[in-house]
Parts: sequence; C-alpha cells; structure tokens
Amino acid sequence: MPEEQAFSVLVKIMFDYGLRELFKQNFEDLHCKFYQLERLMQEYIPDLYNHFLDISLEAHMYASQWFLTLFTAKFPLYMVFHIIDLLLCEGISVIFNVALGLLKTSKDDLLLTDFEGALKFFRVQLPKRYRSEENAKRLMELACNTKISQKKLKKYEKEYHTMREQQAQQEDPIERFERENRRLQEANMRLEQENDDLAHELVTSKIALRKDLDNAEEKGDALNKELLMTKQKLIDAEDEKRRLEEESAQLKEMCRRELDKAESEIKKNSSIIGDYKQICSQLSERLEKQQTANKTEIEKIRQKVDDCDRCRDFFNKEGRVKGTSSVKGLSDEDTDEEKETLKNQLREMELELAQTKLQLVEAECKIQDLEHHLGLALSEVQAAKKTWFNRTLSSIKTATGVQGKETC
Repeated sequence: MPEEQAFSVLVKIMFDYGLRELFKQNFEDLHCKFYQLERLMQEYIPDLYNHFLDISLEAHMYASQWFLTLFTAKFPLYMVFHIIDLLLCEGISVIFNVALGLLKTSKDDLLLTDFEGALKFFRVQLPKRYRSEENAKRLMELACNTKISQKKLKKYEKEYHTMREQQAQQEDPIERFERENRRLQEANMRLEQENDDLAHELVTSKIALRKDLDNAEEKGDALNKELLMTKQKLIDAEDEKRRLEEESAQLKEMCRRELDKAESEIKKNSSIIGDYKQICSQLSERLEKQQTANKTEIEKIRQKVDDCDRCRDFFNKEGRVKGTSSVKGLSDEDTDEEKETLKNQLREMELELAQTKLQLVEAECKIQDLEHHLGLALSEVQAAKKTWFNRTLSSIKTATGVQGKETC
C-alpha cells in the first residue's frame, strides 16, 4: 500500500473508529474499555475472572497494548492483518471479541499461574502460541463466533461513568480540586511549553526566511548583472557576426576572382600544351619520315654498292669497309676517292640524324616543363581551395556557431 493511502487509513481509524479517544484525557476512555473487558470476563469466563481477582491481576496490566496498538506489539503480522480487517468491518468492539478469544483459549494455563506467572504468560508464551497460523485461524474463528451486543457495552460504559461519579462525590472536594488544579497546571505548563516551542520555531522560520530572501535578492542582482553582460555579449556577437559576414562576402568575391583567374590560366596552359603536343606530334612525324627516308636512302646505297663490282670489294654485307688485306687488284687512288665520298655521305646522314634527335629531345623537354608548370598551377589552385578558402570559411562558421550558442 502506498504511504499516502496508509496514512489515510490511519486517520480513518483514529478519528472515525474512535481509537484516538483512548489516548485523551488521561486515558479515561481506555480505563472504561478495561472495565468493559472485566465485566465481559465476569459474564463469559467467570472462573478466570475470579482467579484474576484472587491474584489481584487487573485488565490494564495485560490488555493495554491490545487496545492501544491493536495487537501489533507482540503478535505476528498475519494475525494482526485479520484483526485489522475485522476492525474495519465491525468497528472497535472487535478488540473485545479477540481479547475474550485469547483469554478463553488460554484459560487452562492462566488458572494455574500466580500473579508473576500470569504476567510472564501474557508477555512471552501467549505471542509464541500464535506464531502458528492454525492457532491464529482458530482464534479468529472463535472471535467471530463470540457475539457481544453494543447495548451491553453501552450498559457497561454507563456503569463505569456512574462508578466514577460516585467515587468523585465520595472524594474530598478539596482533594478533587487540588487534583484538578494540578491537572490544569500541567496542561497549562504543557501549553506554555508548546507556545514557547512555536514562538521559537516562528522566530527561527522568520530568520531562515529573511536569510533566504537575502540570498534570493543577491541571486537576483547577480542574475541581472549576468543578463546585462549577456545582452552586451549578444550585441558584440551580432556586430562580430555582421563583420564576419562582410569579410566572408569579400573573401567569396576574392576566391571567385582567383578561381576565374586560375581557370583562365588553366585554359591558357591547356592551349599551350595542346600546341606543344601538336608540335611534338609534327616533329615525331617528321622524325619518323626522316628515319624512313634515311633507311630508304641507306638501302639504295647498299643496293648500289651491291650492284657495283668495284664497291662490292670494299664493303661487307653489314655495310662496313673491308680491311686492306682483303682488297686485291684495285688501285690506291680509286679506293681513297670512293672512301672519302662514302665517308662524307655517311657523315652528312649522321649529322642530320643527330639534329633530328636533338629537336625531338628539346620538344620532349619543353613538354615536360609545361606539364610540370601545369601540375604546379593545379596544385596551387587546389591548395588555395583547401587551405585558405576552406580555413576562412571554417573560421567563419566556428565564429557564427559560438555566437549562436552564446545567444541561446
């Protein structure tokens, strides 16, 4: 059961079922309940009632916890739960049914005890007996079967009040007034003490409230200062944001111009590279044509050499000049003239071939140089995009993000 519901049940039992009356006016109503219990014992268990009279055992000596705690002080909870259920259904008179049931089931043991033994039995042995659920169940059945009329309880209550009035009348008025005076003085002292406690609590609460108020005012001032600082920071952040937006627009324009310039440079370099590639291709074609023409000319020369009887003796199959020992029947003058002619022709051909190779190498170097410059230009453009422009934009975003957080 939740705490709120349990407290509501307690309030209901205390006020609506009359349990609160047992604790008021010096337990006057509780003593009335003791008298009613003794009168019920005299009617339902006369032999046990007489035994208690013989040993001078009164009801308040063993039954006070039954009425004040609803049997929760000594008995197991499952038994108490049944008793409380009956109490909620039938009213506070159920306590008499349970008390008579306990006395009836323990009558044989109690008749054998004296005053000390009876008190020990109620304190120790009786709660142990009902740790068994079977004994508790039989007790509850006996309590439910015991019928106690409300008229009888009312009659006993009237007898008790009549008896108390007679005792009060027989008592000396001076002693009664003195006792009443003492009771009133005690009540007055208790009320004065409560008044002092309330006054102390009031002063303490006022001091605490004043302290809390001062703390609240200090916190309010601090919050107002912080609010003003935050507003100023917000204004500064907005100015900074506008300035950064202007710088961002300028940077965007600069980057756009740089990109346009870089694109124009790339287009220009691309056109130059295209021209150089075209020139190189033309040079390569010329070189190939020249090499083909040279090979054709060399083949013609070889063919002429092979067809000439005189020249055949001077050159071998690979086109090289034979040694002097292998040439026979030729004159020295003819040999020198032909050698010189052939050497001149060969030198011219080698020179032309070397010039062609040199032009090809120069074209390749120029192509590599242009490709290198183009790669540098592209890398510079990419670096400018990734470093300067991106870093600037990221700083702008970071600044605007921080300002947005401060504004929130």
